[in-house]
Amino acid sequence: MRTGKSQELFKRARNLLPGGVSSPVRAFGSVGGTPLFLVRGEGSRVWDADGNQYVDYVGSWGPMILGHARPEVIEAVRETAASGLGFGAPHPLEVELAATVQRVYPAMERLRFVSSGTEATMSALRLARGYTGRDYILKFRGNYHGHADGLLVEAGSGALTFGQPSSAGVPGDYAKLTLVGEYNDPENLKEIFREYGERLAAVIFEPVVGNAGVIPPTPEFLEALHNLTREYGALLIADEVMTGFRLAPGGATERFGLEPDLITLGKILGGGLPAAAYGGRAEIMARVAPEGPVYQAGTLSGNPLAMAAGLATLRVLQTEPDIYDRLENYGAKLQAWLEETLGRAGVEHTINRVGSMLTVFFTSGPVRTFADASKTNTETFKRFFHGLLENGVYWPPSAFESAFISAAHGEEDLEKTLLAARAAFS
Repeated sequence: MRTGKSQELFKRARNLLPGGVSSPVRAFGSVGGTPLFLVRGEGSRVWDADGNQYVDYVGSWGPMILGHARPEVIEAVRETAASGLGFGAPHPLEVELAATVQRVYPAMERLRFVSSGTEATMSALRLARGYTGRDYILKFRGNYHGHADGLLVEAGSGALTFGQPSSAGVPGDYAKLTLVGEYNDPENLKEIFREYGERLAAVIFEPVVGNAGVIPPTPEFLEALHNLTREYGALLIADEVMTGFRLAPGGATERFGLEPDLITLGKILGGGLPAAAYGGRAEIMARVAPEGPVYQAGTLSGNPLAMAAGLATLRVLQTEPDIYDRLENYGAKLQAWLEETLGRAGVEHTINRVGSMLTVFFTSGPVRTFADASKTNTETFKRFFHGLLENGVYWPPSAFESAFISAAHGEEDLEKTLLAARAAFS
């Protein structure tokens, strides 16, 4: 495995960019080694600056559900770019993409396009506060909703303590407006609502946790979320930036029968380009400027190239009826083969998977909460990660991330992945 060009690029980058990267997890800080500088992708494979080829399970952290350089997507972007890169004005593709989203997310009676998942969740929470007239929000330990100040918080020492900043630069007084509960713990949720329910503007949650590793929701937890938010008049926000269009045509909302007041989308929505959205009931969205008093704006919101890429991606997903079956089948095979390989090697593990999202936890199961996920053996994960990488498989470089399967993955990729996993623990 050649690394000379990536090493040289990383050396230069560290003199120009904080940590040498534009987003922290890319730096390989938790696994060690030199990050890959990727220069090309096609289907299920990517190539780095040194010419090494890998089976890709990062998929640009989720957007590449069709694989890299899908011809329909590339052609849509090329055709749109030929007419101009952006106008800062309404564009027909915004209307087409919004209508396409609404067909599979009927709960999004109105939606607003933005440029990132962070913008979508930040805007949805501002809207919830503006609509309810309340200040407090509730999130869950281990759920990630972007890097807006009010969401970079962690729990204090007790079930009902206020959030504490988890990043420098976040004012403590602002963080106190965010309460932190325990995911998949209905009793904890009830306790929080008994104390703060009348002051809660919204509860935001990941329908399937992805940034603590994959953690699916329990039916009891989902039932408590719906019942308590309705009882106390708080808005329920499903953060589907990661799960949107991935777990079903209508994402986790469809798969789990959710009834949120607001939904946030990203990643797949932009087909690989920067695009996201938030939306929900018309009466709530009517509070957004210019119709209402909740201000939100963005120069690149609804950019034509991103709209074209997203629209082309969603059209493929909605016109190939077997695509989700293929994703599910590949995911089931990958899980089964990894479990067999790790079991034979005597490696303690638990694999959580929902559709085409999968995480290998190196701990005994089950993994249902953030506390469970935190028990994973990070040293074993490092061995797993580098064993895969050295044998041509690019896995997410963190023990607490989801691997993503694309429609382009096939049997050859599966066999290569299992051979790499065996080599990692041989």
